[in-house]
Amino acid sequence: MEEKLCIINENAAIADPGPLGLAGFATTTFALSAANAGLFMPKGAEGTWLPLALIFGGSVQLLAGMWEFKKGNTFGASAFSTYGAFWIALALLAMNNAVYLGKDGNVGGAIGFFLVLFTIMTLYYTIATFKLNWALVILFVLLLITFILLDIGFLASPGMIKVGGTLGLVVALVAWYIAAAGVINFTFKKVVLPVGPIK
Repeated sequence: MEEKLCIINENAAIADPGPLGLAGFATTTFALSAANAGLFMPKGAEGTWLPLALIFGGSVQLLAGMWEFKKGNTFGASAFSTYGAFWIALALLAMNNAVYLGKDGNVGGAIGFFLVLFTIMTLYYTIATFKLNWALVILFVLLLITFILLDIGFLASPGMIKVGGTLGLVVALVAWYIAAAGVINFTFKKVVLPVGPIK
């Protein structure tokens, strides 16, 4: 009996890591976007989004990406791994800037350049969503616009950071919806929250 308990069923399908990855993305995006939109004081905002970026949005989403590789989902594996790494790197960049650049360094330029790199990846992920479902299309189109606004904000026009932060809150809500659809639809074994599959 004890030996059977230690045997792993290799034929069992793994759970869908998508809702977990989306929840990590949504939660961290909401926290940082709230700060960018000016809803929290900077110190309080950092205390919220930095730990989330390292753990939930970063490490957990990165794990979700690895599990998507196991499921054979190239889009999910690539996107979750990319944005998991994005959050970890952004948290480290923010801490590095605070230590080495401070008030005298070009913090905005460093973050702006960093965001531009991920804007490029978001562009081709957005194109790929047009073969998946409409909820993901909406999510990635809004995310791409958010990245562009933040690029402009950090590199040229700081007022756009607040606009990008406000749109980022909407991005987070859409991501939470898709995550909820994945969990609720699976649990109820029927479509409770539609995501609009593209035929």
